[in-house]
Amino acid sequence: MPFSQQTCALEPVPSSLSPLEVTSLLCRARLLQRSALDGSIPRLLRGKNLGLLCDAAPDESQTLFRNAAEELGAHVAVMRPGLSLASAPQEVQDTARMLGRLYDAVECQGLDPALVQRIGQHAGIPVFNGAAMKAHPVDRLAELLGDQTPLADNRRFVLQALLLDAIA
Repeated sequence: MPFSQQTCALEPVPSSLSPLEVTSLLCRARLLQRSALDGSIPRLLRGKNLGLLCDAAPDESQTLFRNAAEELGAHVAVMRPGLSLASAPQEVQDTARMLGRLYDAVECQGLDPALVQRIGQHAGIPVFNGAAMKAHPVDRLAELLGDQTPLADNRRFVLQALLLDAIA
């Protein structure tokens, strides 16, 4: 059956995600999981540019984000934000607008949630707040994909599903 025509059943809902969001993410993640098992990951984000804003040294969540996006064909640029809650509102707006011109989506890791929200208000693109981090509600969906693939792979499939839902 083609990638976009398969269906999925509703699963238990992690907090902060609606049942519809959970269903959509799990459906897409299961399709990606099946594609990986068949050895044919679709390059559905080919030509897309994603930004990864983080102040920390490279870690597991940054690697997960990069691998998930690049496996789908996206290019990922890692950069330091240079912003904080103390940044002038105009500086945040200008930076957010520039990010919106350069990228199709931005993942923020280790930034204050209020700052991420301000960036998201002005960027005009999807802005994620730690979507690749273990504390994010999306990460808990990986356990619902079963044990056909390792949990680390399931985390990648769920993150890829989130990116596809937001960008593709």
